[in-house]
Amino acid sequence: MPNPTRMNLINLRRSIALAKKGHSILKKKREVLVMEFLRLLQYSKADRAYLYNMLQNAYKSVAIASTYIGNFELETIASHVTEAYPIKISLKNIMGVNVPEISKAGKESINLLERGYSLITTSTAVDDVSDEFQKVEDTIIEIAKREQSLKRIVVEIDKTKRRVNALEYVRIPELNAQAKYISMRLEEMDRDMFSALKHVKKKLAKGKGA
Repeated sequence: MPNPTRMNLINLRRSIALAKKGHSILKKKREVLVMEFLRLLQYSKADRAYLYNMLQNAYKSVAIASTYIGNFELETIASHVTEAYPIKISLKNIMGVNVPEISKAGKESINLLERGYSLITTSTAVDDVSDEFQKVEDTIIEIAKREQSLKRIVVEIDKTKRRVNALEYVRIPELNAQAKYISMRLEEMDRDMFSALKHVKKKLAKGKGA
């Protein structure tokens, strides 16, 4: 417990005001993060259902292409397809949380020659396969971006919640108790000083009367 001085009382009251301000800011931060988490979670659930349908369409297009040109020809074409562009990851700040921004590090669309085959030498069904799986790739990137953001936001919500609770249930009550103790001690000291002054005043008055 700090010494019962007026300066310590002033400093404690400043600390209490600062702690309450920090508590309010952290509560607002937690609310914003929870809202962002719920928003991303809703999108993530919808994306997974959408991805499942897209995968079904992509594999249907493979079956159709195989019917047109045969499995061997389809596998030969697939072996000459160029590799996908690398993934670029940057960070975006949301209320002090760095969430990933994931995107392709190349072109958004790829023409037939860049894919490694030509429409002239293959069936249009093969190009349909390529288109469908490119859509799947784009969707997977979006899902990965949102789910990584969800993980980071959950961690930050937990950290913020612990800080809010520490301020609300430990630090602020502790500072209030210290301020109350010092205030009571100063009042006692003032009363003792007042009584001592009254006693001295009475003695001085008696001395003058004598």
